[in-house]
Amino acid sequence: MSLRGNFLQDLQLRCPILTNDYNLNRIAELQGVSILNVNELANAVKSVLLPGETLSVRVIQEGKEMGQGVAYMDDGTMVVIENGREYMNQEIPVQVTKVLQTAAGRMIFARPDERSNGDR
Repeated sequence: MSLRGNFLQDLQLRCPILTNDYNLNRIAELQGVSILNVNELANAVKSVLLPGETLSVRVIQEGKEMGQGVAYMDDGTMVVIENGREYMNQEIPVQVTKVLQTAAGRMIFARPDERSNGDR
C-alpha cells in the first residue's frame, strides 16, 4: 500500500500517527492527519529549568574540562557541574548557571550550591 494510502486509511479511522520522523510529520499534516510527534511529546514532559534554580543531582563521572563533574537528570538530560569533580559519587544540590539546547538534546550547566555545601 502506498504512503498516501496509509494516510487515507488512518484518516478514515481517525487515529493519530505516532512518529519521530519530521518529513512524515509534514506530509501527514498536509493530508490533514493528526500527528503525535515523539520528540515534541518528550520535550513537553521535560522539566523547565532556569538559571538560578537549584536541583539535586548525583555526580557520576568526570567532565571534559579540569575539575568538572557530570550528572544526569531522570529524563536523561546531562548536567555539567563546574568544580563538581570533588563530589564524585555524591548527591549534591547544584545551582543552574546555563541551559543549552543542542542537536543532541538539552544540556544544563551548574555549579555546586554554596548555600547548601558550605558545611560539607
